Amino acid sequence: MTDNIPEMMKEIGKRARAAARELGFAPGPQKEAALIAAADAVWARRDEIMAANARDMEFGREKGLSAAMLDRLMLDETRISAIVESLRTVAAQHDPVGETLTEWDMESGLHIKRVRTPLGVIGVIYESRPNVTADAGALCLKAGNAVILRGGSESFHSSGLIHECLQDGLKSAGLPTDAIQRIPTRDRAAVAEMLRATDYIDVIVPRGGKGLVGLVQREARVPVFAHLEGICHIFVDAGADPEKALKVVLNAKTRRTGICGSAECLLVHKDIAATIGQKIVDALKDTGVEVRAEGLNGTIAATGDDFGKEFLDMIIAAKVVDDIDGAIAHIQEYGSNHTDCVITENQEVADRFFARLDSAILMHNASTQFADGGEFGMGAEIGIATGKMHARGPVGAEQLTSFKYIVVGDGTVRS
Repeated sequence: MTDNIPEMMKEIGKRARAAARELGFAPGPQKEAALIAAADAVWARRDEIMAANARDMEFGREKGLSAAMLDRLMLDETRISAIVESLRTVAAQHDPVGETLTEWDMESGLHIKRVRTPLGVIGVIYESRPNVTADAGALCLKAGNAVILRGGSESFHSSGLIHECLQDGLKSAGLPTDAIQRIPTRDRAAVAEMLRATDYIDVIVPRGGKGLVGLVQREARVPVFAHLEGICHIFVDAGADPEKALKVVLNAKTRRTGICGSAECLLVHKDIAATIGQKIVDALKDTGVEVRAEGLNGTIAATGDDFGKEFLDMIIAAKVVDDIDGAIAHIQEYGSNHTDCVITENQEVADRFFARLDSAILMHNASTQFADGGEFGMGAEIGIATGKMHARGPVGAEQLTSFKYIVVGDGTVRS
């Protein structure tokens, strides 16, 4: 059917909608069993998945992907083990569907409850990282949603095998395999069809670079949960502990440069620029980071274009600011409302940072690399949303639900 993309997408959408109706009342233990079986299947087929990933890595190299993007794409046994653990963690979480959020009685005699309910059908469009296949499939299933996955062309083969494992889990638990579908083509026309599929898809979640997310936000007729970029800042205050500051900044930039929680801009209080600030910059340079600096001795001088840029590479912008208010003003101008951090032992400074910035995630003395649903105890995430409607921050199973009202009377009529 891939030679007729509109017809293929219509059929996938119909099957997803039918599966979503069944999943909406599937018992929690049945969904848990599906995810545990899927985890077992991923581990049992790990050699096949790594072989498929080797094909994807070769494709990525031929396509000219950067080292950071190839790192996002790569799977080894350790990373596959992490996928398995993530599936098991999501499986073990409480089932959000049907959970009572609040309830109350009215003088009219009505008893009213607000309870969680699935969103329905979720479309996930993502780029290089094949683990998103497992994360998105698991979280959507846990929340009682059907999902249509459209992975990047780079991860086509490894994502395909992970998807097969998810469907094996569904089969073993007696759930419809159409609950987790994957678009079986690299053709970009399928993305355009997803963005227009208002009859079948309730929300689109794009997970990738600025080009992908911007396209989805511009073209989608379906509602979107998205973050455009992860332009994460770290402000090192005059009241920072030097050892903490050095450790946190190095981790935030260098642990994995290709993820959205990687630090992209370092701001340093002017009173410590020549001491602590320069020591941090020198340490970054020693680890191979290109520091584009203003007011500090970096690798090269920063230009205006270096601020507000998501490098996703061993590059960071750096700037000296007058004080906490200067840091806040810079982040408000150049940030993406993703994740920002302050390093200080001065609680008043930290409180001001938290009160005056409105990023989805704000941190104090902690690496921005913790901006991850798994690190927040969600088991996994489908993405980090930076908007303010519905979901914000790491999007886990609970964030993939809406709510409905259950109203109970006893022959109650309105006067």
